[in-house]
Amino acid sequence: MIRAYKFLLRPTVGQQQALAEMLRDHCSLYNGALQERGDAWRHVSGTTVRYGDQSAQLKEIRAFDPERQGRWSFSSQQATLRRLDKAFAAFFRRVKSGEKPGYPRFRGVNRFDTVDFPKDGDGCRWDSTPHDPVTRVRFQGVGHVKVNRHRPVVGTVKTVSVKREGKRWYVVLTAEQARSEPLPATGSVVGIDMGIANFLADSDGGFVPNPRHGRKAAAKLEAAQQALSRCKRGSKRRRKAVEAVARLHRKVRRQRLDHAHKTALGLVRAHDLIAHEDLRIRNMVKAPAPKPDPDRPGSFLPNGAAAKAGLNRSINDAGWGVFLTILHAKAESAGREVIAVDPRNTSRTCPACGHVSAESRPTQDTFHCTGCAHQAHADTVGAVNVLRAGLARRNARKG
Repeated sequence: MIRAYKFLLRPTVGQQQALAEMLRDHCSLYNGALQERGDAWRHVSGTTVRYGDQSAQLKEIRAFDPERQGRWSFSSQQATLRRLDKAFAAFFRRVKSGEKPGYPRFRGVNRFDTVDFPKDGDGCRWDSTPHDPVTRVRFQGVGHVKVNRHRPVVGTVKTVSVKREGKRWYVVLTAEQARSEPLPATGSVVGIDMGIANFLADSDGGFVPNPRHGRKAAAKLEAAQQALSRCKRGSKRRRKAVEAVARLHRKVRRQRLDHAHKTALGLVRAHDLIAHEDLRIRNMVKAPAPKPDPDRPGSFLPNGAAAKAGLNRSINDAGWGVFLTILHAKAESAGREVIAVDPRNTSRTCPACGHVSAESRPTQDTFHCTGCAHQAHADTVGAVNVLRAGLARRNARKG
């Protein structure tokens, strides 16, 4: 089993400069490789340049530029070229499937924030001074950097990454671990229904309130972004304004993660099986298609885009995708079972008689069956139906 760890780095002033130079040079390598691929394709010969061709050039590049490219780990530079190769693979996959292609773009030095080291000990070394009570990680060309290790790392460290977030630096590890002992069985099963008014409702009648971290920070974010828009590009004042906006976004992101971790942990500890809706969040937050006005060419009819934009903000603020990813990871580690079910009609089906009708849900939170007059909270009804569908899928799989 692979688990990731993220720790805050405490670099010195000199080490911060070296880390920034490492990001700068890897960004330059990425952009140069992207330029080479584009130029080769636009050439009359239509040549295709692949990862293997560019990786083979690294030895010459390092020898030609020893002060910059030659300073850093060969393996980390290969990882940067692989990142570009993955971007092109995703581009061609989208072209083939008919999606919006999104050709890989050049990266600005301020938007290239991660360098990967594919193997611990190759250009980097985790816990590089074991005799020292302070944990340190060593990066080639940077030195031994202090790490704020707030919890122990279990297992064998496989990969190491250095990441910049604003003015802070982090080290991200992946460690291979033996599969942990499953939690004791509780005999409990639950279905959950994700929502906006409540973050989730469970089939036992419980609710988890929606913290709405983004909405709470909206006023501060708006003020910070307005201040940023008034700053002159390239000025010191603008750099400070950019950092202020990034700091607010970072706080909201960490609050969402904290809430998702705590909610998922509570579910995993309490239940042996958790059923949830198989949500297609990317499709749910798509903007509505424009409606051309047949009577006035070049004009468009109202399509509800403003209302849909508000709903999309609420969906993104809830962070369903992050929560479900964390829930699956924690359940796998604890030996619990998580089942995703088709969400269609889960909030329109009566759990008492099975009658399906949109009229049974007159309001957002009220369910009143038009067939048998059963009444309940609409989200609870959805969670009960999700649980039933999850149990049916599990039984069918076992059968």
